[in-house]
Amino acid sequence: MQRRRFLARGSVAGTLAAGLAAPALAQGSNPQVRWRLASSYPKSLTTIYGAMDMAVKRVGELTEGRFNISLHAAGELVPALQVLDAVQSGSVEAGHSASYFYIGKDPAYGFGTALPFGLNARGQNAWLYEAGGMDLLNEFYATQGVVMLPVGNTGAQMAGWYRKEIKTPEDFKNLKFRVGGLAGMALAKLGVVAQQLAAGDLYPALEKGVIDAAEFVGPYDDEKLGLHKVAKYYYYPGWWEGSATLNLFIGPKAWAALPAHYQAAVRVAVAEANQWSTAKYDTENPRALARLVSGGAQLRGFSRPVLDACYKATEQLYTELADKSPAFQKIFAHWIKFRNEQVVWQQYCEAPFDTYMAAVSRRR
Repeated sequence: MQRRRFLARGSVAGTLAAGLAAPALAQGSNPQVRWRLASSYPKSLTTIYGAMDMAVKRVGELTEGRFNISLHAAGELVPALQVLDAVQSGSVEAGHSASYFYIGKDPAYGFGTALPFGLNARGQNAWLYEAGGMDLLNEFYATQGVVMLPVGNTGAQMAGWYRKEIKTPEDFKNLKFRVGGLAGMALAKLGVVAQQLAAGDLYPALEKGVIDAAEFVGPYDDEKLGLHKVAKYYYYPGWWEGSATLNLFIGPKAWAALPAHYQAAVRVAVAEANQWSTAKYDTENPRALARLVSGGAQLRGFSRPVLDACYKATEQLYTELADKSPAFQKIFAHWIKFRNEQVVWQQYCEAPFDTYMAAVSRRR
């Protein structure tokens, strides 16, 4: 039963993709469909934006050019952080963004991308595709006037670039920090002045001192944004994003109007892009990190007292949000149980393996 549900949602399965290109198109109407899709990201981010670009081209291939989606980078149609609003209003048929940009509407939006001290990429995909997470999210998104599909995952992220070192929890006080999602709300409990800025605004804000620190994704994207040129301390781990799912938001009327095999083409295309993006980051991030360090970036790990303070603040935040948002409370009950199961499982599989391999590598 679970396997059938997974494939129905768009598993990255070669047999499904191959079968879609010919037999499905022969069964039923193949109308000419054109959509506009607004992204929150610039074209320079070749993995985040590139995953969506890959997906829209794949949809065209799978529908023999009958379903054309024109992709527009941040600012071309709407401002970067207003993509969801454009989909909800019907100004565009679809949008490419990160759900946690919109927690001001409801904190439940955080689950679609990442929660602090949450799931890694494997766990996030397992929760979404196989454990019922996508069903829960789309039940919520239906109340918000959109349909959501995952279209990329960054894997675990870095904790960003800082003008000063963060040695104790007190060093967060009054820090003007560009940090997304619920992390900003948790860090506010430690005195951080959290700000939400689009990717293209990070470098000038950090350079001019409008902010003191900024996080985005990891070495590959951070290098492209030039953040290392204006802040030298590069911290890890990015505890607020053990992974981060990028989202395709679709207007429900536009989605419902598609023939079933066009919907299937979209599911297959975004699932392929979701898998590709993590593989791309895992290939490029090690190389980019080496370049950044050789260029003068100072790697720093958060101390245990800092992480403990952040974890405590996050736990307090979750209690508060569950009290305020019925949607958050419902999804959180499901999500936290799954997260805790994953933590137990991974301490016996990947975690000890990775720890040993890191130790061996250091001895070489």
